[in-house]
Amino acid sequence: MYDEDDLLPISALQHLAFCERQWGLIHLEGIWTDNPLTVEGQHLHERVHHAGREARCDLRIARGLRLRSLRLGLTGKADVVEFRRLSEALVAKQPQAGTSLPGVTGLWEPRPVEYKRGRPKLGRCDEVQLCAQTLCLEEMLGVTIGRGALFYGRSRRRCEVVFDSALRGETERLALRLHQLSRAGQTPPPTYGRKCKSCSLLSFCLPKVTGGRRRVERYLAAMTTGAVGEGKETMV
Repeated sequence: MYDEDDLLPISALQHLAFCERQWGLIHLEGIWTDNPLTVEGQHLHERVHHAGREARCDLRIARGLRLRSLRLGLTGKADVVEFRRLSEALVAKQPQAGTSLPGVTGLWEPRPVEYKRGRPKLGRCDEVQLCAQTLCLEEMLGVTIGRGALFYGRSRRRCEVVFDSALRGETERLALRLHQLSRAGQTPPPTYGRKCKSCSLLSFCLPKVTGGRRRVERYLAAMTTGAVGEGKETMV
């Protein structure tokens, strides 16, 4: 169990799942730069959080709900949590699936929904972020949540996410890794890949220039022989 002062943001976990170096540049070195995509994403989250609560017959919607998990050492805010009223038959079979809500009768099943501006990314960083929110909700409400959703603005559709044992395990391992790296306080080295092209910190990271020991060794060797000056060896 972690203390309140040791809690780290769920958003940092999402950055870590995408790229450890991106996490270090943002959360250790304080480097951040906006591009049209990140600004549009910020506006989307602001609109979602300020849309207010909704209440229908068998549905309650909470926006901007504060989250925390002392077990994983995480804190954050959910874009949307939908609470759906459970039938009496389902409550009898799975009472741990629902939670009570102030001022209304019955048990309600929570489902987190995270809003994203673009389209699904390479890897599972968005799913990890949503699963981390779910683990926080489960700890706070004493329930078991089976699924949630990611809403992507580019396609204007939801993608259902099932919180199976593999995704839960990956999320918990990354939460532990997040705390280990935070204590170490060192930005991880770069590794160039396809996802680098979509990163807003590409110009700060320079993964092609600084990534890989062999590339640096070749560059240094070329410097000593003058090959760089002759245009025979470059870092890129």
